[in-house]
Parts: sequence; structure tokens; C-alpha cells
Amino acid sequence: MTSVYCLVLCSCPDGESAENLAEGLVAGRWAACVSIVPGIRSVYVWQGVLEKSSECLLLAKTTESRVPELQSWLKEHHPYELPEIVAIPLQSGLPEYLEWIGSCVAPS
Repeated sequence: MTSVYCLVLCSCPDGESAENLAEGLVAGRWAACVSIVPGIRSVYVWQGVLEKSSECLLLAKTTESRVPELQSWLKEHHPYELPEIVAIPLQSGLPEYLEWIGSCVAPS
């Protein structure tokens, strides 16, 4: 059976929370790797007010089967009341890298 691989995006308010969340996702085997992209700017409406924030973006590599648990863990540990957590299926990638993702997030 072939796994469907996903990239999960999650914005964080600062580097410290991004680092903590990334480490938790990898340690829990919900993500094989989490890249932290600092210095993004987000513009959005929250509770009727236009907001502008400096944030960090997490890019978590995982399998579709692990997304529900990853999402649940992130929601529980994230400092935002309503965190951005979106999963994008990957259409293709280096087969060996994708296999590595699968081996890292496979439940033990």
C-alpha cells in the first residue's frame, strides 16, 4: 500500500513556540521533519479586527494517516486559540525521501 504524503503548515507567534512545537511533532513521530521559516508577515481578520502579525511558519512533513493525530496534538499545545493547521497532499517527490518520511512517522 502506498502512503499519501502531506505537508502541514502551521503559523506560530514566535521562534520559541515554533521550536517547541516542531520538537514535539518530531519526538511524537507525527512528523518526520519540521522546517521553521522565521520572519513571515500575516494579515487576517480576527474577531472583526484587521490584524497584522510577525510569525514563524512550520512546514511539517508527514503522511496523510498521521494528520489527524498531528492536528490534535498541535491544537492542544499551540498558544493560539484557533491555530492555522492545514494539510496539503504532495503530488510527487524524491521516492527515497518520501519513503524516509513514512518510516519516521510509522507508529511503533
